[in-house]
This record gives sequence, structure tokens and C-alpha cells, in this order.
Amino acid sequence: MKTALITGGAQRIGAQITQTLHARDYNVIIHYRNSNKKAQSLADKLNKVRANSAILVQAELSDIQALQILANSIKHLNLLVNNASIFYPTPVQNTDENDWNKIINTNLMAPFFLSQYLSATLSKNNGCIINIVDIHAHRPLKNHAIYNISKAGVLMMTQTLAKELAPEIRVCGVAPGSILWPENEAEINDEQKHNILSKIPLNKQGSPEDIANAVLFLTISTYITGQVINVDGGRTLNQ
Repeated sequence: MKTALITGGAQRIGAQITQTLHARDYNVIIHYRNSNKKAQSLADKLNKVRANSAILVQAELSDIQALQILANSIKHLNLLVNNASIFYPTPVQNTDENDWNKIINTNLMAPFFLSQYLSATLSKNNGCIINIVDIHAHRPLKNHAIYNISKAGVLMMTQTLAKELAPEIRVCGVAPGSILWPENEAEINDEQKHNILSKIPLNKQGSPEDIANAVLFLTISTYITGQVINVDGGRTLNQ
């Protein structure tokens, strides 16, 4: 039985990735930060399907010591999905060091060091790392400077790790376009939503299932490494 760790695996796209992998006979380690109730509910649901197949780990990914503790708690792993991410506006003239540290540490530092810390066990199992990137790693989203920079870093990290960890470990990425509307402080209005949809050739949002299916494809595609798949309805054609 293979085991996957999914960071941010309790809600939104992460929850769908978790469920898709579990349905393909993975045991899942569901990481969460604050979403305890959602994480527990998801784990309970999956454990009813297959006993002892889902466990929870809580960690603040922006804390390097927490990353070490998390990695040390995992003794067997076949797949690491670096999904957890922070997204909110940071206009260049209205941002500070706290924003930089919060976003960069969670979005870029955490996946790098988790990959490093877990590389030994992944290597033993000819494992795989899949990073959730973003189409804005190539072309920036206005007023989201730090987020853009972090995801551009994840893109380069994917390619770098693919070269350095081969041949034992494959490293790939999935870059979502518009999948779910942002929430809380990143929420956008109806006009902004319309503007986004108007630039998508398929004229609709994608779904979390679209991202999870791309992740699943990469897990079974054993001759692919260093590649990032855009799942964006063609949005990058009009960027």
C-alpha cells in the first residue's frame, strides 16, 4: 500500500487531491494548519471506506522547526504533494516584511525543505514529488507580487529538484488556472470574476477534480519528470 502526504489536504483543492489518491488505494497523511474540524471530518470519512487509511498531521509550514518535526514523524512515503499555499493581495507599495515572510515561507520554503527532509524515504521507494504551482508563475497577477514570486520559485524548484533527485525520485508540477474563487481577504467581486472567465477559451472555471486528476496522471506516468502541466482551460493562451 502506497502512502501520500498532502499538505493543505483538508480543504478545497487539497481535499479533492486527498480523496482522489485515497480512491486509488493510497494511504493518506492529511496535513492541516488551522482546519482541524475539516481535516478530522475528511479522515473519518476515508477511514470508514478503508480502516486506518487516513491520518492527520498539524503543522505551521512557515516554521522550519515544525517542518522538521513533521518530516521526522513520517517513516514511509511514496508521494509528497506540496499543495498548501497562501494567497492574498500584496501590492508592491502596500506590503511589508511580514507579508513577505508569511507567503514566501509557506509557499516556497516549506515545499523545498519538506522535499529535502523526506527525500531519503522517497528515494527508497522510487517516490514522486508533485508541486502545485500556478499559471501566474509565468506571467504575474497584478497586485499579488509576493505570491507571484513564490510560485515562480516553486516552478524553478520543481525543475531543479527533478534534476538533482533523479533517478530515484521524480518531481513534477501542476499549475492551476481559475479553479475555485478566492476566499476571505482575497475575495473578488462579480466584475472581476467575469473578467477572468472572459479570458478562458473554454469559457468556464475548472474544478478541483481537474487538478486532482492531473496529479493522479503524474503519479502513474513514470517516464515524466521536471514537467509542469497547466490545467487552466486555455487561460495561458490569453495571458
